[in-house]
Amino acid sequence: MIRIILAYAAALAAIAVLLRLVVVVPEQRAYVVEFLGKYRRTLGSGLHVLVPFLERIAYRHQLKEDVIDVEPQVCITSDNVQVTVDGILYYKIFDPVLASYGIDDYRFATVQLAKTTMRSEIGKIELDRSFAEREVINDNIVRAVDEATDPWGIKVTRYEVRSITPSEVITEAMERQMRAEREKRAEILASEGVKESRINVSKGEREEAINISMGERTRTINQAEGKAAAIGAVSRATAEGLGLVAEALASPGGSSAMTLRLAEQYVERLGQILGQAKTRIMPERLAELQGLAELVGLVPAGAGRPEPAPERAPAPEAERELVRARREGGRP
Repeated sequence: MIRIILAYAAALAAIAVLLRLVVVVPEQRAYVVEFLGKYRRTLGSGLHVLVPFLERIAYRHQLKEDVIDVEPQVCITSDNVQVTVDGILYYKIFDPVLASYGIDDYRFATVQLAKTTMRSEIGKIELDRSFAEREVINDNIVRAVDEATDPWGIKVTRYEVRSITPSEVITEAMERQMRAEREKRAEILASEGVKESRINVSKGEREEAINISMGERTRTINQAEGKAAAIGAVSRATAEGLGLVAEALASPGGSSAMTLRLAEQYVERLGQILGQAKTRIMPERLAELQGLAELVGLVPAGAGRPEPAPERAPAPEAERELVRARREGGRP
């Protein structure tokens, strides 16, 4: 019985020694081994054998990129405004030995360094700029923290400002400012619209006036050209007529025919004038022409001649004188 117990004890001791002797390191992990309390070596991924009871694994590190949540903290901007800022820090271990012996708690130290750097960067800018310059803040924090953590074997890859929250009073003031700015932009846009509308109307009226004037100019030019063409045609026809008249006058008997034609026109026109008037006073020759017009039939007979005055009844004394003269056989 005692032998069986001793056998089991020996087996357990062998298993314990084997576990301490053989170590399997996973991928992206690093184990720091100490020999009698002093750094001996760093184990990478794979199977490793340790010296029992003399070597031990002092630190186990993860080489993959890790993230640390930076707690919110109150910062003061350059224009003395309190804001609450929080962020996220990304890092990875590039030297397990420095991470083990360079600092006691590299995570805590990295977070504190990120907080202080963030307060410093926020204090350099104004509140309005802090929302627009997050990329600048992130780059400055990464650069400062990465330089400070090099002795610890830590590589800071990224830092992101998650939120910048002003106080309630500042938030209300910012909302009022934004509302006023929006109203201002709305009024400016409305005025710009009215301005553009008036400009467009004035341009339209100007174009309309130009088009009307161009139309009037074209119409006047066309009318002038038409009148000029008409005058030219009339003048050419008159010239041709005068040429024909001159040729007719130059031919035998042309002068007599022209005189007769003029006399006919004269008599015809005179007849029209005498036919429209009741009383006419004219020279003797024109009176002869009137008789000629009546004879030809251009003027009705007796047109324009004064009517004969009615005979008056003789007075009684004149009648007695007339009777006495007759008796006596003398003249009155």
